[in-house]
Amino acid sequence: MTQEGKTHHFVGIKGSGMSSLARIVQGVGYKVQGSDVETYFFTEEGLKEDNIPYMVFDADNIQEDQTVIVGNAFGEDHPEVARARELGLDVYYYHEFLGQVIQKYLSVGVTGSHGKTSTTGLLAHTLDGLANISYLIGDGSGQGKLNSTHFVVEACEYRRHFLAYHPDYVIITNIDFDHPDYFKSLEDVIDAFQSFANQASKAVIAWGEDPNISAITNQQPIYYYGLKDTNDVYAADVDRNPEGSEFNVIFQGKDIGRFQVPAYGEHNILNALSVIALLHLEGFASEDIARELATFQGVQRRFSVTELKGLTIIDDYAHHPSEITATIDAIKQRFPGKKVVAIFQPHTFSRTRALLNEFGQALALADDVYLVDIFHSAREASGTVTIEDLAAATPGHFVNYVSNDTLDPLMDYQEAVLVFMGAGNIDQIARQFEKEYLASNH
Repeated sequence: MTQEGKTHHFVGIKGSGMSSLARIVQGVGYKVQGSDVETYFFTEEGLKEDNIPYMVFDADNIQEDQTVIVGNAFGEDHPEVARARELGLDVYYYHEFLGQVIQKYLSVGVTGSHGKTSTTGLLAHTLDGLANISYLIGDGSGQGKLNSTHFVVEACEYRRHFLAYHPDYVIITNIDFDHPDYFKSLEDVIDAFQSFANQASKAVIAWGEDPNISAITNQQPIYYYGLKDTNDVYAADVDRNPEGSEFNVIFQGKDIGRFQVPAYGEHNILNALSVIALLHLEGFASEDIARELATFQGVQRRFSVTELKGLTIIDDYAHHPSEITATIDAIKQRFPGKKVVAIFQPHTFSRTRALLNEFGQALALADDVYLVDIFHSAREASGTVTIEDLAAATPGHFVNYVSNDTLDPLMDYQEAVLVFMGAGNIDQIARQFEKEYLASNH
């Protein structure tokens, strides 16, 4: 990293990746601070836990003898970035700095259009019980240890930022068309993942039943995992139940043991397979992997469950049709027979427009559907698609609308599962609903 003794100032420290990186940098012995907007974001809890100070954006936050790390959402015109350049400070964007950090470890880059946060979290949790590791997860959590041997990092494909990383292993959970504000086509997305796969120095571990992954080639070995016995690594004798999923793992024709993961949905079996495959390649014993895997408690804003006076509330980051489908599948496994009520907030106008019909089909898997207006982000403040367009694209459902100010339609549910989904501020709406529901049912 950079010279010891310098304060590392994080511009946009509340960002999920930025907050994780700040916690890591402090964990390995550096002085850390940051800045952001005043609006509450869930990553603040981790920053407070680690006593990392942060302030409101202001050019005066930038001082001599700082190293400045900038969130990828901010440009050179940001007042703090401009001041840092004016003072001649060392300035790195998030992905540039992280690429430097991981170089001295045996590193794993976990990527994919969906599921990378959950998979990174599962790998970090399991490996943390087996070795001395540092890790960065996109849910705002991170760990830096002075004597780490391994580093696990969530590697985001947006704007090809993951090409700043050259890990030993790459895990690819899936490839799908997303981020239409940047990628021109599915082929453009595949090209980005191909470039990242080329940067793995030991091996690539990839979901073998994804047709878009089959286009990936690599000079290093590629190990395919999945549910079919045509893969190098596959799950056999699968038992999905309300307590989680159990399965045997066959690795290149050999049964290496039975594993249990306390998570739900087919996608979490696949995530676990990728983790087991990597740890098996690294020589860890199956019984040790199984022991650690079984104690995983999930990551923030990924299928976070709250029981509330007859209701089950789930907060989930799902913001793509494939993720919505996977989340509803997981709910039906864990809560069989219960009504599933989807409350969804689209994230970015470009994604909503490009995948409008796919969103509608995914939401239609729920029993009832409620929509929150499209999230207005710094990336996209407006667009040509409307929330009414999404309602019209949801087949077979009367779609209602809710917001922080209009939660009444949700108050009459009993013995149902209400799942709040999205990558914007819908978690705040979920908390507001919980507060009002408890007040009306005290």
